[in-house]
Amino acid sequence: MKTPASTYRLQIRSSFTLFDAAATVPYLKSLGVDWVYLSPILTAERGSDHGYDVTDPSLVDPERGGPEGLLALSSAAREHGMGVLVDIVPNHVGVASPAQNPWWWSLLQEGRGSPYAEAFDVDWDLGAGRIRIPVLGSDDDLGLLEVADGELRYYGHRFPLAAGSYSDGDSPRAVHDRQHYELVSWRRADSELNYRRFFAVNTLAGIRVEDRWVFDQAHAEVKRWFDDGLVDGLRVDHPDGLADPAGYLRWLKDLSGGAYVLVEKILEPGEELPAEFACEGTTGYDALADLDRLLVDPAGEAALDALDAQLRSGEPADYAAMILGTKRAVADGMLRSEILRLARLVPASASLSEDVAADALAQVIAAFPVYRTYLPTGEEVLREACAAAARQRPDLADVLDALLPLLLKPETELGRRFQQTSGMVMAKGVEDTAFYRYTRLGTLTEVGADPSHFSLALDEFHRRMAERQESLPLSMTTLTTHDTKRSEDTRARISVIAELPDQWAATLDTLRGLAPVPDGPFENLLWQAVIGAWPASRERLQAYAEKAAREAANSTTWTDPDEEFESRVKAAVDAVFDDARVATVIEDFVARTDRFAAANSLSLKLLQLTMPGVPDVYQGTEFWDRSLADPDNRRAFDFERRETALAALDAGTSPADFRDEATKLLVTSRALRLRRNRPDLFQGYRPVLASHAAADHLVAFDRGADGSRTGGAPGALTLATRLPVGLERAGGWRDTAVELSTAMRDELTGRTHGPGPVPVAGILQQYPVALLAPVNGDNA
Repeated sequence: MKTPASTYRLQIRSSFTLFDAAATVPYLKSLGVDWVYLSPILTAERGSDHGYDVTDPSLVDPERGGPEGLLALSSAAREHGMGVLVDIVPNHVGVASPAQNPWWWSLLQEGRGSPYAEAFDVDWDLGAGRIRIPVLGSDDDLGLLEVADGELRYYGHRFPLAAGSYSDGDSPRAVHDRQHYELVSWRRADSELNYRRFFAVNTLAGIRVEDRWVFDQAHAEVKRWFDDGLVDGLRVDHPDGLADPAGYLRWLKDLSGGAYVLVEKILEPGEELPAEFACEGTTGYDALADLDRLLVDPAGEAALDALDAQLRSGEPADYAAMILGTKRAVADGMLRSEILRLARLVPASASLSEDVAADALAQVIAAFPVYRTYLPTGEEVLREACAAAARQRPDLADVLDALLPLLLKPETELGRRFQQTSGMVMAKGVEDTAFYRYTRLGTLTEVGADPSHFSLALDEFHRRMAERQESLPLSMTTLTTHDTKRSEDTRARISVIAELPDQWAATLDTLRGLAPVPDGPFENLLWQAVIGAWPASRERLQAYAEKAAREAANSTTWTDPDEEFESRVKAAVDAVFDDARVATVIEDFVARTDRFAAANSLSLKLLQLTMPGVPDVYQGTEFWDRSLADPDNRRAFDFERRETALAALDAGTSPADFRDEATKLLVTSRALRLRRNRPDLFQGYRPVLASHAAADHLVAFDRGADGSRTGGAPGALTLATRLPVGLERAGGWRDTAVELSTAMRDELTGRTHGPGPVPVAGILQQYPVALLAPVNGDNA
């Protein structure tokens, strides 16, 4: 199996096609990248910037460059000795525009008689043989339907007509009533939908890749990529939505000839990737969580909890209670259709009414500590969740006793579908709701993390890295993705707040006085985001503020916006640009923390690029990138500037100030090049412990081949600064030293150090990080 030393994620779209990606390959090669990593490239909804709404899995998207573009990209990669990794989407397809999706169009036109009827996950009985499409403003809008060119139309929506269902003179309403689908109000989707979706997105319909013929048709083009030698590996989106993820991954391994495969799997703290998964690891959110917490000061937790309590006029938020509530609200609200479908699957022999069964099922799912089980793997999780639900709701104890043995049977539809549903509730209730409510420190509310875990001790970090090297050496590591709530440099700046909680409290108090919003916890989230992303445009901050407020769903929501509250939020953001007092507060705090934020950013980057695993660089993040939630993190960026800056570095122009974004490019390129060119230096893991005064402020490890044994052959040695504010307050590195067993060259500065005890202050004189390699090798 061919495996990457590193990857570089590119967002492919109509404005940056596969041909454009091919043109960037020489730069990526120079940067040190080993494989090009592409966002979804199959034909998607026209105009889609993300590609996760695939409408035709049989063809590379013409808007993204088509098959010719993939050939051009693959050829360029091969010419430069690089591999290609592609993101695929097996769980669902895009159905926003039925005419663009031949499978969905056939389903709507022919109903149960469609050759694709079994490809979709439809509860036909609930709809009396019709599939419900929630597109109407209200059910009264049925009077606005039109028939034209052999189609049923509603504003810009087009739907097919069943054979023989229309005659001249028939009213559009009558024609509608003869179709295999029923157009309903969008508000009915939450509780009356009868097809499986991706989370609560009505325009993404789940497909049944657990049926072999569906898998084969949906992956025929993917198979061609491997048969023709165009692609080397795959990233699988949202495997938790599948009926049988382990079986799917086995089929995928066979189809790809045993290629490198990663899964977008969120692992909760302490959770392990199921052993039966035929893949090399995850897409790296678990690594991101560890790195972020390593650079968060545990001493700031009490003060930030106190601030949170003040903002809530009482006690600080109880995260466990919060997510129990948000998950239950999601199960009873936007995902009630899925819960009711589970309830309808409970056999009559259980003697439970639909409402009672739904109540109990929702409570169990709300109590789940992880996204899902993979029965029999995870049986204890399910048992514990049922027990927790019974403690929370003693009135449901008998009902839960009746349900548990039914849920433990993965061979039944109820057992399978329950596993597919729990992850939906987790994602919507936690990532998309609670993460916008639990606001004490924005760094911690990132995808794949538990924000109640405030920080990570140095010794625990080393233990986890040694374990990662042992068990998941080919799993991806990441810092920023198309899904992160805040990019790496935004989080790096916000993390400084944990070292300056009193200064942050005073700054926040001033901002709340100058530009108040009637929701204290939201104000904390908003102003941290502004600080973290600064400088940012008014448009970017306004878009984020609206999204964050509606996702939190405390003071306003997507479905029922509170205009007065949102006007206050908008006014607060406007004040950043229109009120000099507010601008001064923002800029002063950024200026005071800028060097600490830069140190955090560089440490994060070097640690991620050199730790065990396969490092991914998200597009553009070799420069400072202070993005917020999507779509902000999918903005276009300038390759030419980066290419010019890299050429200057290679010509010997070193950044004079480590806050210069060229320093991040230096760190990124030198680490990537060393990993690609000297893989022998990255075969193990051994903590390197500093001695004397500021030892706790240094993160250091040796990646040598025998790194697991003290005294083994040295490999690449990473040194990174941790908690820079505290380091400065303590007087700097002083007599802190590390022991080098041989002479080593810093890939960032070119200086040689050792052997013997070497002062850290000397190694980190120019930058807050260093990457050392033994001088007795070719480090070019």
